[in-house]
Amino acid sequence: MIVNPHENGWEVIYQQAHALLAAEIGFAWRVADRPLHFMKTLAAIAQHDDGQKDWTGNYYLTAAGAPANFTQLPFSLEQAQQVMKEAKFQGHWRSLLTSMHLSFLHESVRGQKPTWDAFLDEQLALQKANRRQLKINKSQAQYAYDFMQWCDRFSLILCRRELPEMERALEISLGPDGLRYELRQLTSGQVQVHPWPFEQKELEVSVEASYLSQLQFSQSKELEKVLQDAPVRLLIWRIIPG
Repeated sequence: MIVNPHENGWEVIYQQAHALLAAEIGFAWRVADRPLHFMKTLAAIAQHDDGQKDWTGNYYLTAAGAPANFTQLPFSLEQAQQVMKEAKFQGHWRSLLTSMHLSFLHESVRGQKPTWDAFLDEQLALQKANRRQLKINKSQAQYAYDFMQWCDRFSLILCRRELPEMERALEISLGPDGLRYELRQLTSGQVQVHPWPFEQKELEVSVEASYLSQLQFSQSKELEKVLQDAPVRLLIWRIIPG
């Protein structure tokens, strides 16, 4: 989950919803510079946060009983294995990009547990095998993954409410083309992107958020139940050239 403080409690955006927003952003990318297997790439982006753990125990809660933001959760080998299992059902391309994303996210835990190291080694071997199967080189795979990572970062900035005040600029990341992209939220609420990477002259993207007035929970199952009954609001951003 992405958990933001809200005036009446918590704003919660499911990671799967954030991933769908990332795919929506990617869909708008200029046609001439789209990565290989574009629709399969969008599928990988939309589903890269699948395989989440169930709601047993207190995994989704902080020590104080608040809903835990995904950055507060420990690495879950179970979730990583599950998302890879699901990716393989959709073929080598989605499997390749999902594996590259897991390497990007979790190489930092290498050396902490033998089972984690084994999983990370498996990903590197899988990526090599999938590139060979797909008959592509490393730079082609990297371009597609950089595109995926850029869309993911853009979506996270929006969902985590990271846009600075007073129309200050914030870097998204380097795009797959090596360019540095920036966001800026105007006082009108519109979001500027510079340089402009999209096919359309402007676009509108959205994600659903749930709102909780209860601040603490005794277990994850209680949080799950309250979330199911929580009011939902559609968050919309108008994206324009900078």
